[in-house]
Amino acid sequence: MNAVATPEAVGAPGWLTAARVGWAGVALGVLAFFIAVPPLAVRSPVPVAVLAALAVTCGALAVRGGDRRVGWGAIAAGLGGLAGGIAATQSGETNLKAVVVWSALLAATLRYATPLLFGALGGLFSERSGVINIALEGMMLMGAYFGAWGADVTGSWVGGIVIGVASGVVLALIHAVFAVSFRADQIVSGTALNFLAIGITGYAYVDTYGNQGTPDNLPAIPDVHLSGLPLVGGVFGQLNLMVWIALLLVPAVWAIVFRTSWGLRLRSVGENPRAAETAGLSPVKIRYRAVMVSGGLAAAGGAYLSIGFVHSFSQQMTAGRGFIALAALIFGRWRPVGAFAATLLFGFGSALAQRLPTFSPSGAVLFQALPYVLTLIAVAGLIGRSIPPAAIGRPLERS
Repeated sequence: MNAVATPEAVGAPGWLTAARVGWAGVALGVLAFFIAVPPLAVRSPVPVAVLAALAVTCGALAVRGGDRRVGWGAIAAGLGGLAGGIAATQSGETNLKAVVVWSALLAATLRYATPLLFGALGGLFSERSGVINIALEGMMLMGAYFGAWGADVTGSWVGGIVIGVASGVVLALIHAVFAVSFRADQIVSGTALNFLAIGITGYAYVDTYGNQGTPDNLPAIPDVHLSGLPLVGGVFGQLNLMVWIALLLVPAVWAIVFRTSWGLRLRSVGENPRAAETAGLSPVKIRYRAVMVSGGLAAAGGAYLSIGFVHSFSQQMTAGRGFIALAALIFGRWRPVGAFAATLLFGFGSALAQRLPTFSPSGAVLFQALPYVLTLIAVAGLIGRSIPPAAIGRPLERS
């Protein structure tokens, strides 16, 4: 067995742990890219290369010290910072200033992350109860269509949200019937419901709107205008109401799941349903409620997408966001704050991808893959280390 190099063994102070060295490397890698873009916009590649080299060195030391995950993350950050920083130093300043406007980028990041955050928080309830919810994509798609249709029929964005959320709850109820009551394979059930959602929304869309598409004057979820905010006014000054609701949901869901008796019951069913049943709880009822809450939240993200962000509906407009939300949940280790961080990563990639064609219009389609690549890299680094609820995916045993 290989010995782990402790700080004392290599003559370093006790506070200088491998993890701290690794995180310092990650910060240096980010800094290597940051100094090359506005507002600093250093035009020489030398500082970029020096910082990137330090990042890689810190990563190597962290790996040698025993923290391989953070160490390799620092090495990746250093190499990424080197590539991005040198590319930025070779780019025209005009293009850089047009692309890297931090207030606009961060505001766009929140907008792109919001539907994913609704989906990830919804998935958290279902999976903490022990039910895999791969049907988040279908629930989000149902919310997107029926949110737009509901807003059109009722003439109100509130009606659109209510009808959209209800459609997600109904689809989630079907998932709960198969996964909990019929004890079907949860992945197969969720996949089938995704196809069902594509069929329902596609047929209803064509039957209702034909080739003309949804009306241009759909009632839209309003923006919240906050004036006079120092420093962050460009980021938070004009965000959609659903963005603020999603941000508030992060601490609310954390409090519900980890600080209430209902949350304790939810987690106990996800870890050991037989023990929970012995304690007088009903795993069936708890899982049904959790899956239905999951569907409602995912559908709310879809409704935001259609009547809060795009202001229209098109077939399969969720474009895999439900699966990305599930990946964000895994990346965040089934915790609200971690899932939020993961959705911000995807949101930032999406926001940046919309601006990168300034450098190369011919590469516009290729740039659209950036958020998916970033998410894949992030999840691949943690996929074997995230520990899910113990009973996730296992049908309830009949007593």
